[in-house]
Amino acid sequence: MSRKAREAAAQDGASVIIKKYANRRLYNTASSSYITLEDLAGMVRENVEFQVLDAKTGDDITHSILTQIIMDEEANGGQQMLPVSFLRQLIGMYGNSMQAMMPSYLEASMANFRENQSKIREAFEKGISATPFAAIHETNMAMMRAAAEVFLPGAVSSKPAEKKPASPPAASSDEIAALREQMAAMQKKLDELGK
Repeated sequence: MSRKAREAAAQDGASVIIKKYANRRLYNTASSSYITLEDLAGMVRENVEFQVLDAKTGDDITHSILTQIIMDEEANGGQQMLPVSFLRQLIGMYGNSMQAMMPSYLEASMANFRENQSKIREAFEKGISATPFAAIHETNMAMMRAAAEVFLPGAVSSKPAEKKPASPPAASSDEIAALREQMAAMQKKLDELGK
């Protein structure tokens, strides 16, 4: 396959093949050039589909390469994204009867988060608690709390969250202050879970 054909295939949504050689070098077959893990991280951010193959055996090693990128990002990124408590809980799931369910649960959670993150950000930036976007956020949080309780009993408080009556569309300063207090309480709980 010619270089132009490979690039056209990559643009048509086909996976770019990356070959990893014994000397740890990565070769992008679409661009006919050697690349780094940082380049692969950039491809992920640009939503470029790729598959990493061991050049000698032909085995698909994409999972281990992506895991290595995460490890590098966590070590060098300055601000870590994965809290220690999450890592401990994730490690604890290996060998657990729920292990088979975790990949699909994590994929669904991340997809749901990505779909709604801009809507949620807008709702909180505007300080409007009675919008459909805030309702989406509350539904997502309730789903995550319920799933966390199923997957990790005891990790979430057993006391159900109190439902508040819907407020009128115009948010008063009292409602905004209450939202700020709730956000501070949530942050405190997250900090405690991170310890």
